[in-house]
Amino acid sequence: MTARHRTGTSLSAPAADLPLSLIVVTYNSARVLPGLLDSLPEGLSGIRDAETIVVDNASSDGSADIAARHPSRPRVIRMRSNAGYAAGINAAAETLASDRHILILNPDIRLRPGSGLSLLHRLRDPRVGVAVPRMLNEDGSIALSLRREPSVAAAWSEAFLGRLASLAGMGEIVGDPTIYAQGGPVEWATGAALAVSAQARRVVGHWDESFFLYSEEVDYLRRVRECGLSVIYVPEAEVIHIGGEYRENPMLSALLARNRIEYFRRHHGRVAAVLFQFGIVTGAALRSFLGPGHRAALRAALHPSRPPVVLRKSAGQFTAASR
Repeated sequence: MTARHRTGTSLSAPAADLPLSLIVVTYNSARVLPGLLDSLPEGLSGIRDAETIVVDNASSDGSADIAARHPSRPRVIRMRSNAGYAAGINAAAETLASDRHILILNPDIRLRPGSGLSLLHRLRDPRVGVAVPRMLNEDGSIALSLRREPSVAAAWSEAFLGRLASLAGMGEIVGDPTIYAQGGPVEWATGAALAVSAQARRVVGHWDESFFLYSEEVDYLRRVRECGLSVIYVPEAEVIHIGGEYRENPMLSALLARNRIEYFRRHHGRVAAVLFQFGIVTGAALRSFLGPGHRAALRAALHPSRPPVVLRKSAGQFTAASR
C-alpha cells in the first residue's frame, strides 16, 4: 500500500481513519520480504491512510530493489551500512509526521487479514502506547511471543529449567495460555511485530541504537511503561512469524546473550547485575554440549563488555529475520 493523504484524525476517530505507517527493516532479506509485502493488501484492509516504508541496511542480495519493484510500491530508504534494527526504525520514523501511528514488522512476518485494523482499534485508547498481535508459527500454533521484565529469578529459573520455567510462570517467557487467548496488558513482547501509537512516539522518543539487534524492544517498551502508557496484547490481530534464526547462528546467539546482560546492567545495581549475568552463564554452560549457539552465548556472557562492534561484524552476515 502506498502513502495517502494525511488527515488530521485524532485518537477519537474510527480506527479505519487513523494514519498508519508500516516500517520494515531489512538486511539480506530477499528470501522472505516478498511474502510480507504480498500479505499487506489483506492485512491492511479497511485502513484508509496507510503507507509502507522499507529501510534496507545495505543488503547485498538486492532486498532494496525487490522492495522498490513490488506492486505494493513501498517507499524505500537505503542505509549506507548495516546500522542495526533500532537505527532502521529511527531512520523511517524521522521522516513521518508526529500524528502517524507505526507498525514495525520484521520482513519474515505475514499479516493475516484485518490484523492492521485490529491493532489500530486498540491504539485509539489514549492509555495504550503499544499494541502487539497474536503471533503464530508457520504450522499455525501460537508462538510464545510475550515476555516478563528480565529478573535475576527468571534468569536462574531458565538456567536450570529451560523452557519449563515459562510453563511454571517463573521464566521471562510468558507461557500462561490465558493471556494468549484473552489478551490484556503485558510487560513486553518480541520486536518482530509492534504497533506504536503516535502518542508513544512523541513521549518516548527514539529507539536506542546502541543495542544494534536484540533487547532494543525490551528497552523501548520499558520506556513506554515508564511514561504511563500500557503495552496491550491483541489476540484478534494475527500474524505469522517465520523467524528464530538466532537459534541456528552462533553469533546471533552471542549478541542476544550480550545484550540481555547489557540491558539488565543499565537498570539494576551491581550485585543484581552480577547475579543476572551468571544466571545467563550457567544456562549457556549447562547447554553448551547442545551446539555452537550455546557455546557462543556462553563466551559472550562471560565477557559481555567485549566491544559490540566485534559481534556486529560477525552478525552482519545474517538477515534481519532473526528474532
